[in-house]
Amino acid sequence: MNCMNCTEKCAGLVNAFRHSFFCWRFRVRHPVPGRFQPYHHTLPDRYPWLFQFAAETLGDRDNCRLLSFGCSRGEEILALRHYFPSAAITGIDYYPNNITFCRSRVNDAMTTFVVAATTRGEDAQSYDAIFCLAVLCHGYLTISDAARSDPLLYFSDFEAMIADFARCLKPGGLLVLHTTSFRFCDTATAANFDVLLEANPEQMADDVHFGRDNVRLEGERYRAVVFRKRLTDY
Repeated sequence: MNCMNCTEKCAGLVNAFRHSFFCWRFRVRHPVPGRFQPYHHTLPDRYPWLFQFAAETLGDRDNCRLLSFGCSRGEEILALRHYFPSAAITGIDYYPNNITFCRSRVNDAMTTFVVAATTRGEDAQSYDAIFCLAVLCHGYLTISDAARSDPLLYFSDFEAMIADFARCLKPGGLLVLHTTSFRFCDTATAANFDVLLEANPEQMADDVHFGRDNVRLEGERYRAVVFRKRLTDY
């Protein structure tokens, strides 16, 4: 029993040290808006059920424009092209190397790539759908069992990002969010959207959620993933 307690204490100390060290490194790197998820890993057609739902909901719209925010190395862009063969697609990523790689593998006149940390450079009411999947999160918060999201992530940055997504969406447009460290419903923007789709438990990641005060929400499983901007002006 004593040996087991000692092992658990050592593991706890190691985990606490790793978390503190990671937080310190993040401070030194001077976090900037748009840099949430530090990992670039993704998979081809990672969310087929989401893409299919969005395609069926939007239908065959004329001049359909899509935004993939945090497009990484292009897998999401390629998947979206499969589900939206005639849409104009823009991919935005903070990391220039990712965008360079995307441009080298996607030769499509209807697809453009932009190096940016936010959507502030995009026109208002210009997109029919915005996809932001496993971007507004920080994987280390989950694996470290963090009690708070700060200083790695702040709810205020998440809320500002969401508000600008809403600005860029056309009335009736879709906001598709999956795997975020905060809940869309806690933002002021949520009042102007309706929930269209909730994920099944097996379609969700294990990431933890945090509240407006950056404190962890114990036992929370926020399943809403697709939201439609209301047609009325606000």
